[in-house]
Amino acid sequence: MPEATYTHGHHESVLRSHRWRTAENSAAYLLPALRPGQALLDIGCGPGTLTADLAERVAPGLVTGVDRAAEILPAARAEAERRGLTNVRFAEADVHALDFPDDSFDVVHAHQTLQHVTDPVVALREMRRVCRPGGVVAVRDVDYATMTWFPEVPGLDGWLDLYRRVARANGGEPDAGRRLLSWARAAGFTGITASASVWCHADPDERAWWSGLWADRTVASSYARLAVDGGHATPDDLTAIAAAWRAWGADEDAWFASTHGELLARVP
Repeated sequence: MPEATYTHGHHESVLRSHRWRTAENSAAYLLPALRPGQALLDIGCGPGTLTADLAERVAPGLVTGVDRAAEILPAARAEAERRGLTNVRFAEADVHALDFPDDSFDVVHAHQTLQHVTDPVVALREMRRVCRPGGVVAVRDVDYATMTWFPEVPGLDGWLDLYRRVARANGGEPDAGRRLLSWARAAGFTGITASASVWCHADPDERAWWSGLWADRTVASSYARLAVDGGHATPDDLTAIAAAWRAWGADEDAWFASTHGELLARVP
C-alpha cells in the first residue's frame, strides 16, 4: 500500500486553523471521560493547542503528544511552555507503529488524523494496543462530503471536488467521519459509542477567518503544490478558487458548516 502524504502541510494558513482548536470545540465528546491523573496519548498533535487543553484537564497525569512531522514539535513545546504546563511531553511517532509498550495509556486520542493515514484500521489497532484495559480510544474526523455553505458562490463546488481528489491521490480519505465506526469494528473494537458534531462559521469574524485561511491554503500550502504537481489543477485554477473563498467570506449572509464523525471505544 502506498504511503499517505499529509495533504495540508504546516503552512501558516494551516496552523491558523490548528491553533483555533480547543477541547471544547474539537473534543467535547471526550471530556466526560477525562479524569485527573490519567495518562493520555494525543496522536497528530500538530502545534499542541488541543494537546495542552487536554493536559490541563488530566493534570497531574502525563500527556504525550506525538506527530509524524518532527518540524512541528518545537511549536507544540512552546505552546506547553507558554501555558506553564509541566505534565506534557512531545515526540515524533507514526501511528501505524507506535513506539510505546502495550497498555501504556488510559486515553488514546486522535483528532483529524485518521483521514490522512495510510491504513486507518492498522492505526486503530495500534491505538488499542497502547491503551490500558478499561481505557478509552477517542477519534474525531471531518467528513468533507458533508460540508455545506450559503450562498453558493461559483468556485466553491470546484474547491470541494478538487480537495477530495487531491486528498485521495495522496492516500487519504477526506470523507473519514462516516467511516470511523466501520474502521473501529474492523480493528476489533467493541463497546463503541459513535456520534457526530458540527463546526459552524457564520458570524463576521468566523467567516473572515475561515475564508481567509482557505484562500491562503489554496494558493500557498502543501495542498496547493500537491494539487498542481499531481495534475489536478493549474495555478490559475487555484487563484480562482481562492478568490471564490474571499467572495464568500465577504457576504453578510455567508454560513458554513461541516460535520465531524466521533467515536469513543472502551478497551476491555
